[in-house]
Amino acid sequence: MRQPFQNLVVDHMTFLVEPRFYKVTYALFRLVFGVEPEDVIYNKRRTWPGEKEEKSMTFAARLGRYEGRPGLDSAIVAVVEPSEPAGQSSHVRDILKNRGGSAHWQHIALRTPDLVAFHEHCLKLGVNFITPILKDEEEDLIQVFSGEWTLPGRRPTGIFFEFVQRDPDPETIKRLEARQAFFRDKTFLGLYQQKEDEYRGGRVQPFIDDALFLKIESALGDKPVWRLDERDLSRVESLMLDYARPRIAG
Repeated sequence: MRQPFQNLVVDHMTFLVEPRFYKVTYALFRLVFGVEPEDVIYNKRRTWPGEKEEKSMTFAARLGRYEGRPGLDSAIVAVVEPSEPAGQSSHVRDILKNRGGSAHWQHIALRTPDLVAFHEHCLKLGVNFITPILKDEEEDLIQVFSGEWTLPGRRPTGIFFEFVQRDPDPETIKRLEARQAFFRDKTFLGLYQQKEDEYRGGRVQPFIDDALFLKIESALGDKPVWRLDERDLSRVESLMLDYARPRIAG
């Protein structure tokens, strides 16, 4: 039975493009999708070591306007380019190269009305996260980022999930403080560096451990998707809970 915190809707998406495509993408968003200057939510820049001029790393654009709560009823896309100098490592460049294309959807952010409860639910089922819950000081939201959706033994896909809650109430903030959640006002740069460290270190966190993946795969057996029933899913849920229990207890 779906819980209230599982009422997930798309909040925004991240789109990786090669540098040649970056300014063209901006123009296409403005002209084809009708993005107005005020719909460009941010344009984050950075001066890389050894360089004198700033380079754009990402811009985010709100697509469409509808009556209701501003920001909660429009699609938002964050476009990211690998702006690092040619001789410097870049996980975004690696992801685009691995995928063999000039553009690649990286992550979808799903919005929940109760991020703390949803996060606890995921941990109990063995889901891996690469950050604790973060508080963005520029926007009134809290967020957490999962590991990548990757098969055991395969190279990283660059695809992961972000889960967010907008307009968290004071009680939610207190719950986070009690859990000693990590608050950081530069969440994009923090996530960017986290992914860079993962790719440079050669250990990219998967959405679930390889061992848990194999347990689930074995439990589902040879049944096609349309023959999976609630008993199958109940068995899988039990093994996920059993797998994660020692880690949570520790």
